[in-house]
Amino acid sequence: MENLQTEEQFNEQIKQGKTVFLFSANWCPDCRVIEPFLPELEEQYHDLTFIYVDRDQFIDLCVANDIFGIPSFLAYHNGQEVARFVSKDRKTRDEIEAFLNKVSEA
Repeated sequence: MENLQTEEQFNEQIKQGKTVFLFSANWCPDCRVIEPFLPELEEQYHDLTFIYVDRDQFIDLCVANDIFGIPSFLAYHNGQEVARFVSKDRKTRDEIEAFLNKVSEA
């Protein structure tokens, strides 16, 4: 999964196809729980581009997008937000897959 480097990259990436942003942080225990299966999901949903957003590095971007809990997911298709899975709760693989199915069908 590619790491977001700049806010400009975020603004460009949302315009390019279907992109899923994972908002996370190194210190987040719930984020560590989902890490082992993320590579499998990236492979399974090859039509989506996945970008990791470090919440601490991009706090202004989180605030601008109402991302106040992590891990959280935000999806865009050609510049339009198509789905969000945002909360402070731990996410299960099934919940994440249901979200990604919704994004793939958008």
